[in-house]
Amino acid sequence: MKVNKSTLIRWKIYIDRARMYIGYIQFLMLIVVFINSIKGNTYGRLLVDYSFISIPLLFIVFIGSSLALGYFDSKLGIRSEEMRNMSNANPVQREILETIRELKEELKNRKE
Repeated sequence: MKVNKSTLIRWKIYIDRARMYIGYIQFLMLIVVFINSIKGNTYGRLLVDYSFISIPLLFIVFIGSSLALGYFDSKLGIRSEEMRNMSNANPVQREILETIRELKEELKNRKE
């Protein structure tokens, strides 16, 4: 059986995109498990009894903390450094970077 390479790549991209949304669903499930696990104590009963306030409040805290983490990640450049390291580890991307560097050097030499 012959496998079409572009089809496999397209499917991988679809799966990678879906992982992000699955992460959101997992977070919501985690909130449900968290609330169910603390039902027995005083604060847990308050969260469950006033769920019409606590669930939207937890959602707002999640959105706010996600925005703050994303902002700090952008400012500190953690993700871009991670991508740079991954690019250097990938042989194809490393070859592309080396070719670009060579082209820049050649262009610089021609200008002089």
